[in-house]
This record gives sequence, C-alpha cells and structure tokens, in this order.
Amino acid sequence: MAQKMKAAIFVEKGRIVLDEKPVPDVGPLDALIRITTTTICGTDVHILKGEYPVAKGLTIGHEPVGVIEKLGSAVEGYTEGQRVIAGAITPSGHSYACLCGCGSQDGAGTRHGFKAMGGWKFGNTIDGCQAEYVLVKDAMANLSPIPDHLSDEQVLMCPDIMSTGFSGAESGGVRIGDTVVVFALGPIGLCAVAGAKLMGATTIIGVDTLASRMEVAKKLGADHVIDFKAGDPVEQIMALTDGRGVDVAIEALGTQGTFRSALESLRPGGTLSSLGVYSSDLTIPLGAFSAGLGDNKIVTTLCPGGKERMRRLMEVCASGRVDLKPLVTHRYKLDDIEAAYDLFANQRDGVLKVAIEP
Repeated sequence: MAQKMKAAIFVEKGRIVLDEKPVPDVGPLDALIRITTTTICGTDVHILKGEYPVAKGLTIGHEPVGVIEKLGSAVEGYTEGQRVIAGAITPSGHSYACLCGCGSQDGAGTRHGFKAMGGWKFGNTIDGCQAEYVLVKDAMANLSPIPDHLSDEQVLMCPDIMSTGFSGAESGGVRIGDTVVVFALGPIGLCAVAGAKLMGATTIIGVDTLASRMEVAKKLGADHVIDFKAGDPVEQIMALTDGRGVDVAIEALGTQGTFRSALESLRPGGTLSSLGVYSSDLTIPLGAFSAGLGDNKIVTTLCPGGKERMRRLMEVCASGRVDLKPLVTHRYKLDDIEAAYDLFANQRDGVLKVAIEP
C-alpha cells in the first residue's frame, strides 16, 4: 500500500487544495476504506468560505463510498475487499447520546465558541473522505455493506443528502394526507420532497427559482412548484392551501428569509422542520411566531448516521421508489477536485451534486 495518498485539504479561508498526506494507521476498532466515489456537500462550501470553522490541514468530505482496504484487529463481521458506505454521521454506539437514542449528537461539545455538530466527524473533527483513503472509527457501528446490485452512484446520496432530506420529513412528523412545503430545492431540499412523499404527504409544494431544480422536484414528488421571485412565496402557498397553511414546512437553505417564510406558511399548530446550516444568528419574527401562542413546533435535525440508517436508505434505493441518480450532474476525478469546488461553490452549469472518483 502506498504510504502517501492524495487528499483535499483545508488550508485557509477560500482555499481547499489537493495535496498529499500519510495513509492513516488502523487501530483495533477501525477500518481503512479505499474511496471509490465521494462528493462535495454544501457544508463543505461553508467550510471553504470560512462560515464554518475547522482546523487548518484537515481533509474535507463526509460522503464515503468505497472498499474495505484493511480491518482493525478487533473488527468482526466484515471482510477486506467488501464494498461499503459509512454515514456522514459516525456514532460510536456507546456514548450517552447514542444510548439516549440520539446517535447523531454523539461527541457534541463546545468548539470554536459554539456547539460542534455532534457525530459529524469526517471533515469536521477528523480527516474526511475527499481522499484516496479514509479511516472509519467504530467500524462495526458505521460500515454498511453495499448490495451487489447497487452501483456507487445509486448509494452516493445515502451518507448525507438522502439521510438529511428524509430526516427533515421524519422530524417534521409528516403524516398521510399532509400538505408540506420545502423551501429551497437544492440536493437536500429535493431529498426532503422525496422523503415527504414516502411518508404520505399528498400535497407537496417546492419553492425555488431555478427551473431545472423545480423540474427535478416534480419528478421526485412535488405537486406544485413556486418561483419565489415571481411574488411573495407565503402568499402563493396560502393561495394553494385556501388560506389554511401547511402542516409541515421544511427549511433546507439556512437563511433568515427562508426561515421566516417557512414559519409564516404554517397552519396553526404546524411544524417547522429546519435542515439548513445557518451562518449567522436567527431572529424569530413576532408575528409569524404568533407571539409564542401558535402551538407551533420548531425542530432541528442533524442527519442520522450509523449502519442501520444506511441499510434502510439503501433498501429505499433498491426498491426503486426513489431514484436519486439524476442529482449527480457532474463528475470529476480527485485530481481535479479544486475545479469541482469552483464549479460547485459558484453553482454554475446547473450543478446539483458532483461525483468525485479517485
């Protein structure tokens, strides 16, 4: 095995570069994964722009698809050469958070002046997977074998985007017959549309301004799409719901404006399910919040991880009920990841997700 590997490394605000690093050593409970496909996430762009702080020299990326290269001495139930994925969130399985049923918050603590994102370790608190290899800790809690009949691209959304989008609908408590609005139809918002449909929503409204994204939303289950540049989106939502409002509003962008619109679009007693990563303080508008008397819920979600979550998501992929392959609009080699970041960060050429292959 090569002693050095290529990796996308955070250097400073505005710079993620391809460089070399040592291949990680494997501890007893670890697994070394040779990456076959990964991708760039919107959160990685927050890191690039300095909106989410990480340590200089960190390898970025948290969406690994690959092959087991080497297993730790205590790892059981897996074989070297096996195709696997691991979630963006990698709970240990034995922390207080995990045993409280909230494995996504495993490891949460104060860092850089605010609460670190729990079990999100890859490309956040440890080296990530935009590299030739990634070390997966607590491998038996996190590695999920890929069924032979599923391709890398079919499962590429499972580690983060699919899990996050679906969890927006799950945390929001979507029920059969619900009306749901999804604000911002980027990859996470599009997966939220698909998740809401799977959970039984019968009217799904997507809000964006890019025609290409609105078309994909329709294919994934949106019954109506609203161009927020064509008029006040809340007024358009109220018109579609005969003034009733929606049961669940999913915020998938992370801005004050979309948060406010999501809150204003709720029916009395409705739920705002927030998925966006916010880069500044939020204000809860008095009127939209009904002065605290509207019986509304505001819930936040960090996408669930662990091998059982990944298994379930791959079952969804295998069922054919949701096809997320169209979300991959561009493909780059790892050698060209700096160009891929430039494309993705600037949202050029209709990009949704970029597949990166070492």
